[in-house]
Amino acid sequence: MKILHTSDWHLGQNFFTKSRKEEHQGFIDWLLQQVATEQVDAVIVAGDIFDTGTPPSYAREMYNQFVVDMQQLNCVLVVLGGNHDSVSTLNESKQILACLNTFVVASTGIAIDEQVFTIPDKQGQPAAILCAVPFIRARDVLQSTAGETGLQKRQALGDAIKQHYQTLYQIALLKQKEQKADGLDLPIIATGHLTALGVSQSESVRDIYIGTLDGFAADGFPPADYIALGHIHKPQIVAKSEHIRYCGSPIPLSFDELGTQKQVMLVEFSGAQRTSLQPIPIPVFQPMLVIKGDLAKIEKALQQLKADAKANTTANTKADTGTQPVWLCLEVDTQDYLADLQQRIQTMTEGLNVEILQLRRSRNQRRQLLSQMQSETLAELTPEDVFEKRLAMETFDTSPEADTEKTDEQHTTLQQVRQRFSQILSEVEHQGTDG
Repeated sequence: MKILHTSDWHLGQNFFTKSRKEEHQGFIDWLLQQVATEQVDAVIVAGDIFDTGTPPSYAREMYNQFVVDMQQLNCVLVVLGGNHDSVSTLNESKQILACLNTFVVASTGIAIDEQVFTIPDKQGQPAAILCAVPFIRARDVLQSTAGETGLQKRQALGDAIKQHYQTLYQIALLKQKEQKADGLDLPIIATGHLTALGVSQSESVRDIYIGTLDGFAADGFPPADYIALGHIHKPQIVAKSEHIRYCGSPIPLSFDELGTQKQVMLVEFSGAQRTSLQPIPIPVFQPMLVIKGDLAKIEKALQQLKADAKANTTANTKADTGTQPVWLCLEVDTQDYLADLQQRIQTMTEGLNVEILQLRRSRNQRRQLLSQMQSETLAELTPEDVFEKRLAMETFDTSPEADTEKTDEQHTTLQQVRQRFSQILSEVEHQGTDG
């Protein structure tokens, strides 16, 4: 029995106004190849298959076509609802997809027996028992009690989630016992879409988990043979337990995910015994790059990028990306506020096949500004000082259509904002003297 674990596709996502359609299609095509090559029996998508509750039509089409392609490969598909997914959107095609060898579990608000089922292999024989746990909403497992403190609510919610897992696991044990009576020894697999304590998150992950619960302790998971988790976009092991895994998202959903190799997990069982646990690296379908430093360092990096382009190589990808432009995030480390920053960056990137999606001050600089502001009192600052400090902390985002004309327009707008602030301040001060 071979199971492929993936999660957090976020079909339909827009990234700084850029569509991820081509990347997602590239990943799906690659995934289907892996299913065929490895003779995978089942694919588990552990939540967030869509980016929003109302995905665009092309995202739904990709999802439906993937189901059809999986059916043709004689591979079972299991789709779990995530915190980005709409329960009603996933459920609207649930019954139809069931006829195409696809199991959809959008929420825990269904009968408990429907959340534990047997997964067949390519021969149609029972091969694994799945405790299908999607994103758990507090209202599905817990009733609020008047007078509870925040701490009590968190403890009650954590206990309720733990109990839910245990309930499903006990049902799975009964099914496992029944299959043993028929001569079959099946593994028990559990899923989840949540934040486990101690994991590393990225900027693209929503901080809000379930109600007031920040994270779920790993000891709350049942002793399943493999636990396939979603929600965290960086692949990682939970609580040093090899069988509890986040596979991560298939494509970078934020620039801070570029330092992590994207992957899916291939898990193989012989009977109930796990025999192999193999991460399969995912190729890069869209070149992306983060450049940090002062303007001199950024200029040097861009010159190197230009040299690499001439040699028909890029340092940020191992895949053949053809003529695709490189999506850039530039993090400028400077003490000074540069009104012509966009113009200077545009000059540096002339002749380069790049698109600047994000232009911002470095995190250290933003932290320093915040720290400085925290050490100052209002008595030490004028209203103009406070206003300029807030302006200096602004992030400068550009779109692919950014040009000199637009940059000039933005500069003009900035000056108008300053003028408008001065007018308002003058009016307030005038009212104060009148009073």
